Amino acid sequence: MSKQTFNNTCFDQVSVGDKLPPLEIDITPSLIVSTAIASRDYQDVHHDKTRAQELGSPDIFMNILTSNGLVGSYVTDWAGPEAILQSVNIRLGAPNYPGDTMIMSGEVIAKREEDGKYLVDLAVAGKNNIGVHVSGKVVVDLLKTAP
Repeated sequence: MSKQTFNNTCFDQVSVGDKLPPLEIDITPSLIVSTAIASRDYQDVHHDKTRAQELGSPDIFMNILTSNGLVGSYVTDWAGPEAILQSVNIRLGAPNYPGDTMIMSGEVIAKREEDGKYLVDLAVAGKNNIGVHVSGKVVVDLLKTAP
C-alpha cells in the first residue's frame, strides 16, 4: 500500500467541493488475510481460496472491517493527527480480490461548526477494476486553524 503523508488539514482551509488526493492501495493476499485475522474475522472466505471458490467466489476477498479501517486511515492521513473521526458510514459493493488495486478518493460535501466542533463531511469511495468496492460518508472534526 502506498502511503501518503499529510500535514494537519484545518477547518478554515477546507471548502465544499475540495477533493482529497487519490490513494492507490495494492490488494494482496497478505493484506486480505492479515487484516481479517487482526480483526478476528476467521471466515474461511478471507483466507481459504478453495473454500471461497466452493462458495462461488473466484478467490479470497477483503472483509468489511478492513475496508472500514482503510477508509478511516485514508481520511485521517488527509486530515492529520489532530483530527478526530466522528462517524464512518460505509457500504460495500464489488469485492476486493488479490491482485486488485483499490483507488481511494474523497470530496468535501459539507462543513459546519457544531457544539464547539469544526465538522467536515466527506464523501469517500474506493474503486477497483470491477467497480466501487466501498463508498460512504465520513464526518471528521478538524482543528479550526493551524496550531
